[in-house]
Amino acid sequence: MTYLLHQLLAEAAAGHPEREALACKGRSMTYGELEAASNGVANALLAAGVRPGDRVGIFVPKNLEMMAAVNGALKAGACFVPLDPMAPPPRVAAMVEDSTVSALVATPARAAELFESLERHRPGVALLVDDGSGPADLPVPTIGYAEATSDPRASDPGVHGTELDLSCIAYTSGSTGVPKGVMHNHRSLLTAAEWFATRMRLTPEDRLVVHSPLHFLISGYSLWAAARVGAAAVLMAEGEVGWGSEIARVIRDERITIWFSVNSALTLLLQTEPAPGSFPSLRIVAFGGAAFAEEDMRKLKKVVPDVEFVYFLGTTETWGNTTYHFRELPEEWPLPVGKALENVQVFLLKDDGGVAGPGEEGEMYVRTPSLMRGYWGQPEMTAEKVVPNPIDPHLPDPVYRTGDVARLRPDGNHVFVGRRDLQIKTRGYRVEPEEVERAISSHPAVKEVTVVAVAHPEWGMAIVAMVAPREKGALSVAEVKAQVADRLPLYMVPATVHMVEELPRTSSGKVDRPRIQSDMERAAASGQ
Repeated sequence: MTYLLHQLLAEAAAGHPEREALACKGRSMTYGELEAASNGVANALLAAGVRPGDRVGIFVPKNLEMMAAVNGALKAGACFVPLDPMAPPPRVAAMVEDSTVSALVATPARAAELFESLERHRPGVALLVDDGSGPADLPVPTIGYAEATSDPRASDPGVHGTELDLSCIAYTSGSTGVPKGVMHNHRSLLTAAEWFATRMRLTPEDRLVVHSPLHFLISGYSLWAAARVGAAAVLMAEGEVGWGSEIARVIRDERITIWFSVNSALTLLLQTEPAPGSFPSLRIVAFGGAAFAEEDMRKLKKVVPDVEFVYFLGTTETWGNTTYHFRELPEEWPLPVGKALENVQVFLLKDDGGVAGPGEEGEMYVRTPSLMRGYWGQPEMTAEKVVPNPIDPHLPDPVYRTGDVARLRPDGNHVFVGRRDLQIKTRGYRVEPEEVERAISSHPAVKEVTVVAVAHPEWGMAIVAMVAPREKGALSVAEVKAQVADRLPLYMVPATVHMVEELPRTSSGKVDRPRIQSDMERAAASGQ
């Protein structure tokens, strides 16, 4: 019985140790090699004083060593904390201090930068992965990764645990600007791996791309679902993920069969203008995050006409909620986010407390075995989002209040409408920014758009749009406003439109809405 996340790797190694487990930038590891390296990391961490329940920070680039470190931390009975290696050290330091990380896995240079930023807490030991940056003079004992993993016959330390033990604390942006740590147990991540393996119909012959960084949990689907069936996970390094040409090369050279990423990665691929049939190895293209613009989806369909598309809707707090599978493009737009996954209950609650029926809108609630345990050290915030079941309070398990507003179609599929906490109240009207974004995105010259609100002395809030056209100079502010005015009420027309070449993004590839909000507030204050 598999009840701990790292058992997926151990079982794959026992069943087919010579099968390729990981590939990254011309390097690879078999399941047997990855299991041995993970055992070496686990034994080294335990010898250094790490105990079950401790937190181990993973602060290395996306590579083979990263996965050995993650599985090694789990084998030691610890919980791994993925840290963004591209983030400023002070931000990473805030996460390390908040989660009181006991051990840090890092490259020497990044470890040195991080320790300089730590004030309230510091890890007791650092396991250093040599990347050629030279030695690090740290104020704590260090362990060399190469030495820790030198024994190809290293044995599993045999630390026992249960599926309810913490496996991961993933930090996500908070509404206050302070990152919040989302706690998941082993059962949660195992459930996600099982979902993905089942929905993608994975086999040992599949090759799954890992485009997203470790701290963005979308990567976990591919990493652990691959181990679930003994398939290969192909890790795209940080220097590759932001280039459409590199994405195309990896798909071709690595014979990727399963693609899963945020949709912006596929938009980058489309910018290289690949010919139809350029990627014959692909059989499934899955994406999460914001829905595709209709024009981009039609372009993608021409490039990969025979694949199955899967649109995932999920959150860091719940993993997957719904999926929509399709081969032919739907007649109605935008794309629906689909129906609840197996063993998941999704319902929409209207403002009056009733459950939304077909054609009605409501806030999405999710009941799932992959629900987070809560936000690390923030019980009040947890209580706001993890709540008793409002439609059946006798059930013992809580549900997650997503903040997503959706509409239920007669066929049972859900259509994403917007975010409850992003609603704009302007001139007495409530406006969903996503509705304005969809109107602007329907213009063929628009590549991307984000709509936010800024304070207005008379209206309460004013609608502001940041628009990235497909080509410089291809679109004017007047055309953007006319596009909205032709489709929506006048009160939904943006008061201000800012044209940019590219929208700001986070390290995980998502549009950086908080940064856009801040930039637009500053622009409004300065009269721009």
